[in-house]
Amino acid sequence: MDRFLQQVSEFAGENGMSAGPLRNLVKSVLLVPHGALKKGLNADQVKEDLITLGLNEDKALHFANQWKIHYPVLSRLAVGQTLMVNQLVDMEWKFGELTLPQFYNFLHEMERAKASMDCFS
Repeated sequence: MDRFLQQVSEFAGENGMSAGPLRNLVKSVLLVPHGALKKGLNADQVKEDLITLGLNEDKALHFANQWKIHYPVLSRLAVGQTLMVNQLVDMEWKFGELTLPQFYNFLHEMERAKASMDCFS
């Protein structure tokens, strides 16, 4: 991810853009599929979430169709990466429960994702 964000910064510089806002936009855009993958959402659920975030129906349908096609590979990659990470991390966390600071961080990220999606509609 760090390498990708570095490439985004380079792209911004080459095109006379401010790197910070572009990096934040890219992070926000990637947050939606990352969350959908983490929760195992199907294409219809992804479409519904995107529409709820304010994306128009045509764009949400296109994304959902792509999600349906690529989900199996993405899911396998995510499982493999999760297994690698879990080997390195001390597993002192509570499954499915958010602390108050974690909830507010999640809420902030969702608001940023919605603002980013507003740019596309």
